[in-house]
Amino acid sequence: MRTWGPLTAVCLGTFMLLLDVTIVVVALPDMARALHASLSDLQWVVDGYALALAALLLGIGAAADILGRRRVHVVGVVLFAAASLLCGLASGPGTLVAARALQGVGAAAMFATTLPLLGSVYQGRQRSAALGVWGAVSGGAAAVGPVLGGVLTEGPGWRWIFFVNLPVSVLSVWLTLRAVPESRGPRGMRIDWAGTVMFAGFAGGTTYAVVRAGEDGWTSSVTLGAFALAALALVCFVLVERRAAHPLLDPSLLRKPAFMGVMAGALAFNGVAFGVTPYLSIWMQTLLGMSPARGGLTLLPLTVAAMVVAVLVGRLLHGVPARLTIGGGLLLIGSGSFCQAALDAGSGWTALVPGLVLVGVGTGFVSPTVAGAALASVPPERAGMAGGAVNTVRQLGYALGVAVFGTVVTSRMRDTLPQDAAHTLAGGGAGALRGSFSEHALRTAFASGLDTALVVAGVAGMLAGAVVLVLVRSPRPAVTQPAPGALKETAARQG
Repeated sequence: MRTWGPLTAVCLGTFMLLLDVTIVVVALPDMARALHASLSDLQWVVDGYALALAALLLGIGAAADILGRRRVHVVGVVLFAAASLLCGLASGPGTLVAARALQGVGAAAMFATTLPLLGSVYQGRQRSAALGVWGAVSGGAAAVGPVLGGVLTEGPGWRWIFFVNLPVSVLSVWLTLRAVPESRGPRGMRIDWAGTVMFAGFAGGTTYAVVRAGEDGWTSSVTLGAFALAALALVCFVLVERRAAHPLLDPSLLRKPAFMGVMAGALAFNGVAFGVTPYLSIWMQTLLGMSPARGGLTLLPLTVAAMVVAVLVGRLLHGVPARLTIGGGLLLIGSGSFCQAALDAGSGWTALVPGLVLVGVGTGFVSPTVAGAALASVPPERAGMAGGAVNTVRQLGYALGVAVFGTVVTSRMRDTLPQDAAHTLAGGGAGALRGSFSEHALRTAFASGLDTALVVAGVAGMLAGAVVLVLVRSPRPAVTQPAPGALKETAARQG
């Protein structure tokens, strides 16, 4: 128990919280039918969780350093479990979205404390082994999500993708309280509440503006107002961080090209690689007639390629500059998006396979190296802050990707369908439209929307890859062998 107990407890929580990022993807059509949810409702079911996780990750991590990491972790698991129960019992889309946001708050408390807890328990070679297991679990959770979500949705029903968290949460709390010792950060630290609020306002306002753009248009007063408030929140965040004694993000890091290059790559990575996936799932189930389980299995070319390549990168490319693995990986992801963008009314899911494999290979290059590149781009005393920042922007990138590509899909559909019909089709309501439109028209509209979104994703991936190749340079030698104090700080704050 002393050796494996803490690692098992932390990995259980990590597996749950990352599983819930992707497990809902294949259940969206069933949710739409059961709850009479619109496209924007479905977007918020995905984004409410990812946004809460991204917006609160750094702030809760700082709070855990003061209040106790084990305590915050356990509270996070309990909150996550309670929110999962509310998700499973939701009677309408509004309730489900609210519960998903609450679930994201719990997930942020869990994610922010996972690596600090491991760092406080394991040292030396044990720490390296523990972090390796944690990394494998993290990657496996995202890969298993769509498949497990499809099996549960097709079996007992979509509500069980949330109910399954309850017994795992009980086991996680029991193991954490029994096997994981309490730990805290250095004394004298303070929680940057103002920075946390401002960053949450920026992230939430930007995502809301993009979602509303799909409903009301990019020039509507609601959309422009939300963008303006998000910009104001971002300016306030920078001003607050410049004055804070213990900022969430040191503004001086924003002047480092390598750090900004890694952040841009991390932001684009999750958005480009996975942001179109919810709409591919809706297309396959509502127009191609696939079951949720089979819809989840169609993503296996991506997930298997990602897992295999990630293992090979870790073993064979140690020491290769991160700018090449991250930049090259993003170029592959962009190329894979372009390869998928050839759908028409007669296309089946097999048309996606070559592109999915390319995206998976690119993901295998980026995922295992992006966090290390963030640490290497900053001084050792800022390594923990950089680790938290890269995880934050990855989740934010996913939330923004889902919102942006949903807006692109519906905008393109409106070239051939009325606005209401386009939103209904993109939201999984093809069955309700078949009496008014031909099957060919519906398939053509959805395929054109997906093609446009995939082209936009491809361009974004290519641009991000180029930015990384230009800005990110070789790691500093001092970071590869940090001083004991810096290593402790890295483990304490990364997450």
